[in-house]
Amino acid sequence: MRPLNGNQPNQKVQVTSRSARNLTFYVRHEKDTMDQHSVVLRSAKPTLDEGLEFARYLDEAAEGFFRLMLGRRASQIMAQAFVMPDHDLSYQNVTFAERDNIVMGMVSGYTAEQHRRSSLGPLKEAAGGRNLRMRVVLILFAPLMRIIDSIADGDFYLQAIAVDEQLRGDGLGALLMDALEQRARESGATRLSLDVSAGNQGAIRFYERRGMTIESQWPKRLKIPVLKFHRMTKKLG
Repeated sequence: MRPLNGNQPNQKVQVTSRSARNLTFYVRHEKDTMDQHSVVLRSAKPTLDEGLEFARYLDEAAEGFFRLMLGRRASQIMAQAFVMPDHDLSYQNVTFAERDNIVMGMVSGYTAEQHRRSSLGPLKEAAGGRNLRMRVVLILFAPLMRIIDSIADGDFYLQAIAVDEQLRGDGLGALLMDALEQRARESGATRLSLDVSAGNQGAIRFYERRGMTIESQWPKRLKIPVLKFHRMTKKLG
């Protein structure tokens, strides 16, 4: 799914400590908004509560796509799929940002190989009777889904990144991106890639500041502003 967010973190963030397993950052914000408060970046756990957190952030990043596809029970359905392993929406692909044990944001991503092994089975199973609605939406959006599926070998794909609205601009987006890039390098990936709405200029500027560039766009010919996406990539050193 496209990694959209409204974050425009333009402040400098100083990393002063990191644990071996959970990445613990002490964030010093230029305006002291978060001064002396520790932000913990940690792997998600396979629980329904964390699935609901993931669903909220993912649907926000996807601009309501999952609510369109799954209806009013979208969050519950996504949470049920989240606890299952080995698919794109699994807890295995998610990193949360916390402060004082309160989740403030998340990032999710996976390798091209992981994506190829993934299936919609867990989401369909969780959707149950809403399977028909899901199938119809996926048929309507099939061209877009094929674009998202075209992750090049060796790429690590950023599925989504989102931060609580009141904390945007505090550097959390940058911290989450740092964590994702670290995961990507550890996986052996040689590039980071993502798809972003052409209309989300704030997100595009954020990714450009992270060294990402626009590689291609979809659709190539038809001018449909609402359905125009950029594929952005970055080589990982």
